Amino acid sequence: MKLGLGTVQFGLDYGISNPDGRTVEGEVAEILDMAARRGLRVLDTAPLYGTSEEVLGRTLPAGHRFRIVTKTAKFGTGPITSRDARELEETFRRSFDLMRQESLYGLLVHDADNLLAPDGRLLMDRMVSLREQGLVKKIGVSVYTSRQIERVLDAFGIDIVQLPINVLDQRLLQGGHLARLKAAGVEIHARSAFLQGLLLMDPAALPRYFDPVRKHLQHYRDFLRERGVSPLQAAVGFVSALAETDAVICGVNNRQQLEELCDASAVIAQMDLSRFAYDDETILNPSQWRTDA
Repeated sequence: MKLGLGTVQFGLDYGISNPDGRTVEGEVAEILDMAARRGLRVLDTAPLYGTSEEVLGRTLPAGHRFRIVTKTAKFGTGPITSRDARELEETFRRSFDLMRQESLYGLLVHDADNLLAPDGRLLMDRMVSLREQGLVKKIGVSVYTSRQIERVLDAFGIDIVQLPINVLDQRLLQGGHLARLKAAGVEIHARSAFLQGLLLMDPAALPRYFDPVRKHLQHYRDFLRERGVSPLQAAVGFVSALAETDAVICGVNNRQQLEELCDASAVIAQMDLSRFAYDDETILNPSQWRTDA
C-alpha cells in the first residue's frame, strides 16, 4: 500500500477543513494501531509539527514496523554555517530521543532553500554522516518547486524527496520532474493530496478567498458525481495511481477518517483528471492563502 500517515495533526491544529484541532493522544494510539493493521508503513513527522514527535514517542507500540521520516529545523535565509550543521544534528538526535527509536528511516531538509543556500553542502555532509553512523537509512529534502528539484539533483545525491502533488497541482507531473526523480533512483513521497482539505470541501462553502477557483472546483465535483466517484477516492486515487510515487502522505484526525481513507485508497478509478490542473500559485500554495480576509 502506498498510503502513508502524516502526523502534523498530532501536534498542531492544521488544515482548512479541520474543525476539531489537534488529535488527542488516546486517539493517536488508536490511529497508529489501525494504520499498522491496514498495512500503512510510512509515518511522516517533523520537529516543527508541535508536539507530534513527543506524542509518537509515547504512543508508538514496541516492535512496530513503521518507517519514520522526520525533518530538520528550518535555518535562516543567509549562507549555511557550521553552527547550522551542528543544530541539524542536535535537532535530529532530539527527534530520535523523543520518538524513542533506535534508528529512523528518513531525514529530510525541511526547507530546500536552506540546502541550496551558499555552503548548503554543510547540511548534506552532516546528514551523510548520520546515515553512515546507521542512525538514519535515507536522506533527502522536502521541495515545493520544479526549480528546487532541478538544482538539488544537479548538486546532491539524495535518497528521498517529498513534494506536493494533487488534482489541482499537477505541475511536477506535467513538467516531467517526477519522471526525472524516478530515473535518478529517488524515492518519491507525495504530500498535499487533498491540498489541506480544499479538494474535499463543498466549493460553495469555501471562504471568499477561493472565489477564483470556485467554479473550477464545482466542475470537478460535477465530473466526479457523474462517474460515481467520491472526492476522497479521486484525490487519493489520483496520486496513488502515479507510477512514480512511492508513498502518499495523508493526515487524519481520528480513526474513522483513517478507515475511510484506507477504503478510498483501495478504489483507484481510471480517470483522466489532467483537465483539472490549475496554475495559480496563490491557490496551489497554502502558505499564500489569506482566508481571514
